[in-house]
Amino acid sequence: MKTTLREILKEKAQGVWSVSPESTVFNALKLMCEKEIGALLVLDDQGKVAGIISERDYARKIILKGKTSENTLVEEIMTPIDKMYTVKPDVSVEDAMVLMTAKHVRHLPVFEDIQLLGLVSIGDLVKAKIAKQELLIEQLSNYIAGRYA
Repeated sequence: MKTTLREILKEKAQGVWSVSPESTVFNALKLMCEKEIGALLVLDDQGKVAGIISERDYARKIILKGKTSENTLVEEIMTPIDKMYTVKPDVSVEDAMVLMTAKHVRHLPVFEDIQLLGLVSIGDLVKAKIAKQELLIEQLSNYIAGRYA
């Protein structure tokens, strides 16, 4: 049976870190560093998802263009919601990894209808795959050694 993103989100810490579109990129980066994460959702003043900002956005849209993070607003470099890749919670880890690889993204917001359930990173998905493989190896080892019930 394939692991779904819903299962991944149940095991992750609850909540998603976010910034407003009017925040500076510097403040967004500071929050990412403090929380040791690579992306933040951007929420409008009603708390609705307006977009996403990532370390990659900073590298490509600030550093490479000679801008400064202190003088640039998040809304200037974020990926807006209409251009974001999102997934539903019943998508498998494997399918999410295929999407991330094909679209060159490292973070996917998970929505059920219009409700945000969470954000998964490629690291979350790799950890889940490794855990599943370790369980399978343990089960096979137990079977081979005759330690099965």
